[in-house]
Amino acid sequence: MKVTFNINFHTVWGQKLCVVGSIPELGSWEPALAKEMSYKGEGNWQLELEVTTPVKDIEYRYFLSLSDKQIFEEWEKNHQVFFIGSADQYTLYDYWQVRPANLAFYSSAFTKSLFAHPCNTHERVVKSGKRLTIKISVPRVEKDQRVAITGNQECLGNWHPDKALILSCDTFPVWHIDLDANEITYPLEYKFLICDDHQQPLYWEEDENRILNLPPQQVGETAIISGLYFRDNLPLWRCAGSVIPVFSLRSEQSFGVGDLGDLHLLVDWVKKTHQRIIQVLPMNDTTMSHTCMDSYPYSAISIYALHPMYISLPHLGKLADQEKAAFFARKQAELNALEAVDYEQAVKYKIEYCREFFEQEGQAVMSSPEYKEFFAQSSSWLMPYAAYSYLRDKYCTSDFTQWKENSVYDKSSIRELCSETNKAYPEISFLYFLQYILHTQFKAVSDYARKNGIVLKGDLPIGVSRTSVEAWMEPKYFNMNGQAGAPPDDFSVNGQNWMFPTYNWDTMEKDNFSWWKKRFHKLEDYFDCFRIDHILGFFRIWEVPLDYVQGLCGHFNPALPLTPSEIEQYGLNFNEARLTTPHINREFLPELFGDLAEEVIGSFLAQSSSHHFVLKPFCDTQRKVDALFAGKTDEASLRIKNGLFAIANEVLFLRDPRDPDKFHPRISASQSFLYRELSAADQYAFDQLYWNFFYHRHNDFWKAQAFNRLTPLVGCTDMLVCGEDLGMIPESVPDVMNKLQIFSLEIERMPKTPQREFSDMFNLPYHSVCTTSTHDMSPLRSWWKEDRAKIQRYYNNVLGRAGDAPEECTADIATQIVASHLESRSMLTIIPLQDWFAMDDSVKRKDYEAERINVPSVPNHYWRYRMHIPLERLIQADSLNNKIIELIEKSGRK
Repeated sequence: MKVTFNINFHTVWGQKLCVVGSIPELGSWEPALAKEMSYKGEGNWQLELEVTTPVKDIEYRYFLSLSDKQIFEEWEKNHQVFFIGSADQYTLYDYWQVRPANLAFYSSAFTKSLFAHPCNTHERVVKSGKRLTIKISVPRVEKDQRVAITGNQECLGNWHPDKALILSCDTFPVWHIDLDANEITYPLEYKFLICDDHQQPLYWEEDENRILNLPPQQVGETAIISGLYFRDNLPLWRCAGSVIPVFSLRSEQSFGVGDLGDLHLLVDWVKKTHQRIIQVLPMNDTTMSHTCMDSYPYSAISIYALHPMYISLPHLGKLADQEKAAFFARKQAELNALEAVDYEQAVKYKIEYCREFFEQEGQAVMSSPEYKEFFAQSSSWLMPYAAYSYLRDKYCTSDFTQWKENSVYDKSSIRELCSETNKAYPEISFLYFLQYILHTQFKAVSDYARKNGIVLKGDLPIGVSRTSVEAWMEPKYFNMNGQAGAPPDDFSVNGQNWMFPTYNWDTMEKDNFSWWKKRFHKLEDYFDCFRIDHILGFFRIWEVPLDYVQGLCGHFNPALPLTPSEIEQYGLNFNEARLTTPHINREFLPELFGDLAEEVIGSFLAQSSSHHFVLKPFCDTQRKVDALFAGKTDEASLRIKNGLFAIANEVLFLRDPRDPDKFHPRISASQSFLYRELSAADQYAFDQLYWNFFYHRHNDFWKAQAFNRLTPLVGCTDMLVCGEDLGMIPESVPDVMNKLQIFSLEIERMPKTPQREFSDMFNLPYHSVCTTSTHDMSPLRSWWKEDRAKIQRYYNNVLGRAGDAPEECTADIATQIVASHLESRSMLTIIPLQDWFAMDDSVKRKDYEAERINVPSVPNHYWRYRMHIPLERLIQADSLNNKIIELIEKSGRK
């Protein structure tokens, strides 16, 4: 079979066009084995190929090379040609594929849910054996709409819309049509239009008619035109949705904690209220201690395994033992009656129920073809996860360094541990069973959401636990000597220390980021959209030394630390001992310790000069201080502990851990006591150095890092990609996110424009997610109570209301705030469930303080927020539901 590739692409001297593809004749995706094209003049390139391999289709891409090096390639989506009928010659006329401006519409959020089309085909008989196939990308077509073509010849209806031909959408968002080339006289003039289900034209594509002028085709030849894009000028498409952790859901059927059965009901409510998207928090297993400390959803022990608490027991099945069934029914009633999640009790009894059910039905389930298929596809992560969980419980710790002979992961010994003849297998097989049930239940919810046109949006945590399966299995990917966190921001003045290991990006790059790609692909099992938590970590991560508990003395990694000579170029005398060693002036001790100052001097401080003190060796790091005061909660102990923490932060420069001759200025150093001791000239010099270091020095450097990491990752998934870009945002972040079309996160009370107190809601970027608050922030009614002066300015200047702001965020005010978010330009406005509730006095919770999900400044926060009404009641809450429908329709969202 002969296949001829044609493309028009203008190059400069020395550059060559090549084709690489899925068959051996095109190098089997190896660029070094790609086929070089011949230049035919006027920008036309051609490759004639004899395909001897029996194949049904070929996927391929074009790329530009110079001196045998690939320098430029197409957008990540491949060209594809299907070999059908009796044709023995295929002539392909392609257009170079660039990243479309409306990339979001090509994501599975639209192709599998919002705009999902049935795989309709409109086959046409080609009697002459001369086939012309025209393919065009048209992603923005509603479910009740079709793409049609008409033109200046009889076979295309002679420009009569009612005679236009409907294209097939079985390869949506690419539509295609087969024509009999014997009925065509070139040049062919044509155009595409959109019709409704009854073939009534809705609108035509923009600009001039298209003209096709091809050489005459031979019998047995199929000519294929591909790479066309529909030219529309439609209004911005926007939708609304809700965000809520799954554990926070409540129904009459749940077991004290939200689960996948409740998510099924949430889909029903979202659809009823004309919303189109549900965003959840991470759902991975976080079990390390079997205590409420495990409730933190961003510290996963596995990037694949789901948390067993999300199993829906009603969907699992009933227990045959009536006495046991009655016991669990009583426990369910007790836990469901609680205002908040009792994490330990809910998990304990749900697992016990699953064990009973496993004893009853486990053998039958694990003998099924469906389970065997799941195990075959998942064993690469499932077996290590089950072994990890077994060993964690055997040794009563998730710290795998304490697991004796299993402290270092060994694949063969883990296979032995998981073998059916091993004494551990009953527990191992139960862990397999739990993950299979979670997978099947989650897939069922995902399919249900797609069927109902609802997008599920997941959440990808930036880090994993340092005692996770991945850190145990693949330590090469992690830097265990550092702790990931975030610099100071509105959430925490001392920064955040998440205690995750940081990533060894150099090692990850060597295998083309396969670790991250596998994470993305696992999310695709359930989600069509996802949020990259702390996307700034792909530019640089805030790395905190192990000796620190707080995040203030961290540094960015990677970074370009300063040499002493660079520091002194700013006019600052770099006295290394003075500026890099924590110490405190006696005059500041009363600010830290009050009347406890003398006691602290006698017990914890050593005099280093006539006016200064340093921490004594037994308490000279925050980790040591933390251990000294463990379990002490009295006011005096807490004040001393926090004061000693502050002294440990008293430096202006931090030594780089990888290059000890270079230094990082400490973040927020102008708030330190040491800074106050500098002369006015030294303060000015330090300020200039600080501003350049944090806001200018790294812009291009971090941009290159992010492009290098994010480009292949965004390109490997069909999901719609969003990023959480809050906090200390480098100047390069918007440019990278815009070029890759990663949606930003926009919050009114966290403006990204300097000198603004609140975001300009009428000029938000279209490719963004707009929301009233996040899980790390106070919901609207709590926020209204936090800063009276700020709320007064918001009330008068943003809401445009006169007079004094009321003490409470009334339903009327909450409605106005939500409405302004819905009316923004953001494609997605996703409102926390608590803020939807705030709009209706008959629905909202009486205790607004109980609506807070997380407090980032409290590192051991107990994540236990739960809806105060069951979803069954919410679905019937017509006063709220009708208000939501009205606001969404009024805003023009669909």
